[in-house]
Amino acid sequence: MNVIIAGAGVGGLTTALMLHRRGIRATIYEQSPAVREVGVGINTLPHAIKELADLGLLAALDVVAPRTRELFYYNRYGQEVWSEPRGIDAGHDVPQFSIHRGRLQKVLYDAVIQRLGPGAVKTGLSLAGFIENEGGITAHFLDSAAGGPGLTARGDILICADGIHSAGRRRFYPNEGPPKWNGVLMWRGATEFTPWRDGRSMAIGGGMGAKFVLYPIAHEAGGKQLMNWVVNIKMADGETSPPPKESWSRPAQRSLVLPYARRFKIPDYDVNALVAATEQAFEYPMCDRDPLPRWTHGRVTLLGDAAHPMYPVGSNGASQAILDARCLADALQRAEHPHQALHAYEAERLPKTAEVVALNRKGGPERVIDEAEKRAPGGFDAIDKVMSRAERAAIVGGYAGTAGFASGEQRRGTPHLLSAPVAAQ
Repeated sequence: MNVIIAGAGVGGLTTALMLHRRGIRATIYEQSPAVREVGVGINTLPHAIKELADLGLLAALDVVAPRTRELFYYNRYGQEVWSEPRGIDAGHDVPQFSIHRGRLQKVLYDAVIQRLGPGAVKTGLSLAGFIENEGGITAHFLDSAAGGPGLTARGDILICADGIHSAGRRRFYPNEGPPKWNGVLMWRGATEFTPWRDGRSMAIGGGMGAKFVLYPIAHEAGGKQLMNWVVNIKMADGETSPPPKESWSRPAQRSLVLPYARRFKIPDYDVNALVAATEQAFEYPMCDRDPLPRWTHGRVTLLGDAAHPMYPVGSNGASQAILDARCLADALQRAEHPHQALHAYEAERLPKTAEVVALNRKGGPERVIDEAEKRAPGGFDAIDKVMSRAERAAIVGGYAGTAGFASGEQRRGTPHLLSAPVAAQ
């Protein structure tokens, strides 16, 4: 079998590695002129890291990213609503990583080149169309950089892992329109700064209309650490307002972000100084798409953000793409015919990811601070008087169970708080 993959993001690269391990040839075609370390921070959860560990990538990930130890939820005043251990510390067999998206992509890319060969990833080629017949599929790629003649590839199946603006998805759903905006603008940045707590902790603060996210995405060195931050502000009614034009990756002025950052307090940390010290911030509208009735059409299927783009809450976008890759590779190894494999993959993954998309629209696990703000907008003396521990556990643990990364205690229905706070460094 010979597989064509459109897109060298996390999903496409992981799929190539999964297929290679099962003895299936794959070639990736990427529209960017090179696979570069771009983007800012993401979190990759244990259920996805387990798949990367099975590919032998755990040591490489440990080199470039810290293992996340704990997560704290605060209201906008810095009062703790919920906290929990993460990864190994929560009882998983493998860690959660807080990591620069570009460095995760680089780990995957290096593994693809090493294992599949230097010709496994062809850059500067964007998917333009495809034609299927009984014997396979022919995909046409345009030279997206130099305007050259492009390239034609022949294979048994085509996997479109080409992101939220997928050309493959657009081919099958030409009238879908642009991604859906929920009215939230996200400002994101990362800079070398003072570590928070033990250098392995995350914080999410705020409430319904505004949130601040903080976590490290590199190891501490010389008293500094690459700290990732996000400011999310509800700016409009997404039902009636289109997302800002040309803003999928638009540079943002710090002077625009700082007034919003001043709304939040994270205990023992100067978030305003962190934002002010960031040389370049970026602006993104928070968008997703409605779940599709089907991903697979003949010998073509969708994967990752091309199949199920979701709001970036709950740390699930890249993780779900990795789970897609494992499921699809297993299906192709088992099936007698590619059609059978692609439909089996869709039958397993489409309903699961549709449920995560729906939960993320409701706020995901961050709904715990939304609910705290709704009940106590001016803050509280004791969180247990505002929301019971059982209520908070149900929100956070319920999401983890649906998304597939619940810890042992969450699966048993007894998620717990950290036994004691960690002293700030």
